[in-house]
Order: sequence, then C-alpha cells, then structure tokens
Amino acid sequence: MINALRGMKDLTFEESQRFVHIVTTAIGIAKKYGYNYIETPILEETKLFKRSVGESSDIVGKEMYQFEDKGGNDVCMRPEGTAGVVRAFVQAKLDRRQNEKFKFYYYGPMFRYERPQKGRLREFHQFGCESFGEASVYEDFTIIQMIGDIFSALGIGYKLEINSLGCTECMPTYRQNLVNFLTECQDDLCEDCNRRISTNPIRVLDCKNEKCQSLLTDSPKLIDNLCDSCDNDMKKLTQLLETANIDYTINTNLVRGLDYYNKTAFEFVSSEIGAQSAIAGGGRYDKLVEFLDGKATPAVGFALGIERIMGIVKMPEVNREGYYLGAMDQEAIDALFPLASKKRLTNKVEVEYEPKKLKAHLKGADRVNARYCAVIGEDELKNGTIWVKDLVEKEEYTISQSVF
Repeated sequence: MINALRGMKDLTFEESQRFVHIVTTAIGIAKKYGYNYIETPILEETKLFKRSVGESSDIVGKEMYQFEDKGGNDVCMRPEGTAGVVRAFVQAKLDRRQNEKFKFYYYGPMFRYERPQKGRLREFHQFGCESFGEASVYEDFTIIQMIGDIFSALGIGYKLEINSLGCTECMPTYRQNLVNFLTECQDDLCEDCNRRISTNPIRVLDCKNEKCQSLLTDSPKLIDNLCDSCDNDMKKLTQLLETANIDYTINTNLVRGLDYYNKTAFEFVSSEIGAQSAIAGGGRYDKLVEFLDGKATPAVGFALGIERIMGIVKMPEVNREGYYLGAMDQEAIDALFPLASKKRLTNKVEVEYEPKKLKAHLKGADRVNARYCAVIGEDELKNGTIWVKDLVEKEEYTISQSVF
C-alpha cells in the first residue's frame, strides 16, 4: 500500500468540513474589509525567498523544499505566502500606480521540510491578507481587528502579543547594542544564536532554546530604543487596541522570524494547541516591495495556520438540508432524474440508484442529513405523483410530480 509522505496529510471527512468552514469564514470577513482574492504559484524561484525571507532565517537555511528543475532552474515550493504576493504585485506593475491602495487575500498550501508534530506539517495551509499602499498605523490596527473578527466567528479564544521592530533610523543603533550584549555571553548561547550574531542578531530574540531565552532577560529592548516616529506609532496602536477593548501584551522578544518585517509585529496565540501556540501572525513590511525591485510601497499583512486551528474551531450546528430521492421499484428510478435536475436549481439533492423499501430510504435520508425524503413507488409512478416526508416537521404528503 502506498501512503502519504511523512508530514503530508489528506483532508477528508470531518477535517475537510472544518477546512472549508475556516476558509469560507475568513474569506467572508476579509471581503467585508475590502480584500480581493489573489492566486500565486506554489513553485517559485528560490531567490525570491532568499531575498525576502532572508538567507539567515531557518526557513531558507534549513526548511525549504528546494531543487533544480529539468530546465536547470533553481526553484522551491513556497514556504510562506507574502513573498509570492509581493512578487506578483511588482510583476503586475501595481507598485507604479500612484496613490492607489490594494488589498489581497489568499489561501493554499505551503511547504517546509521540518520535523512533523502536532499542528505543524511539511505541507500545511495558510489563509493570509496583504495590504499595499497604506503607511498609517491605523491599517495595522485594522488588520489586527480583522483577525480578531475571524477568530471570534470561528469560536476561537486567543491572546494578542505585539512589538515594534523599529525602522532604518532606530534599528542600526539598537542592532549594535544587541551585538555587544550577545558577544559578552556568546559562549553560553546555542550554535544557531552564535551564527546569528554576525548574520542577523535580531533573530536571536526568537530562539526557542530555554537557556538562550534566560540569557536574554537583561538584553537591550528595541521598544526602549525607538525613534520618535516608531514610538508614536506604537503608542497609537496600543491606544487604538485599548479603545476597542482588545487585550494585548507587549512581547519585547517578538520578531516574527522573517527578515522583511519592520515597525509593527504581532502574533495571536492560543493555549489550546500545545507547544505550537501561535495561530496567526504578521506585521508591517514597508521595504519588501523595494527588496523585490519594485517602487517603495508601504505594506502590512498576516497569515493564519489552518491546521493549527482545525482542532479548536467551533463548528456550526449542521441543519438538515435538501432532498433525498429514491424509488421502490426499478421502473421508477428513471423518473427521479428529471425531478432531481429541477430541484438542484435551488436545493441540494441526493439520488439513490437502487430500488429499496421505504424504511431503507428513510434511513438513507438520515445518513445524508436531508430535510426531505421523497420516494416514488408503483402507485406514484402510475399516478405521476411522489411521496414526500419532511424529516424536521415529521409531516408527510403526496403531490404531483409536476409541482414537486
């Protein structure tokens, strides 16, 4: 027997219903905030992610599904969604349309070669949104508010963590202060953190090693070294969250793990999913369009992990719907199909192809959760009628097939 690859998982039965519910709920809310759908390829040039996510990141350094195709191109399966959307934004020359704003939502599979565990797979799915052309911190707040709306609609509790990653004005001084601090304790840091001191020291703050985290307790905090612009934005964001009664915690070690973030960074976390507590995250990335050869364009976005929340989403009550059509005699089966075609214009319809007794048909209607069980027997076929039972109201009647 051939099984799915390790870290790859089929979505069937109840899980597929949960997946569809999460995606349709998120799409409905994103549309209310003015977002439109965008689709980008699963396969991209590897350099797209090296330039955007960053060569020092774990995603690029350790986790990408990277290979050379038959044409000799260095390609990889997308590990995240933002870079591809930005590449599409630049390729379509949307960055050259002055004073216009663009909002996109997407969903689909992402790929990272890492150790499979609960809530983390090698093929996983994300829903995300990207907003281009709006530099105001009000947009950061609005995106956070939208994510809260999505989780509320899905019945998922969360805690919000925020931080500021500064900008090109305040980052260099902080970076040097952090490097000085890390250099003094580098003998006690893990191998990855020692490598990051010279490549991307900010990423040390994101290390999951408990010993490293304990050493960082007294490290300099970027939020204490912000320029006036970044500090004002951070204060405004916290004010907006408090006015909207959105609880938050400032996490000074929150850096999001991707090189393209600046200013606002945020994560939504849940205690219901175990160690992998982040269920959504994002932030501002005002320089990424430039990094990918576009014109300077402010941008902010997020992604949520669908598998991360699949086990904790509150599914809506499933009501009976549609029709189950059956026949009691072989001769009556052909008469079901014109009726099914007519009803499918406005309803869900299931047709049973085998003749059965009435009791069996009623059980069949129960199995597919139909509202109505409609059956043609010998008398109904002769009289041009059909027997119908409303399985909610428990009423039954016989009507002409012409008005069914």
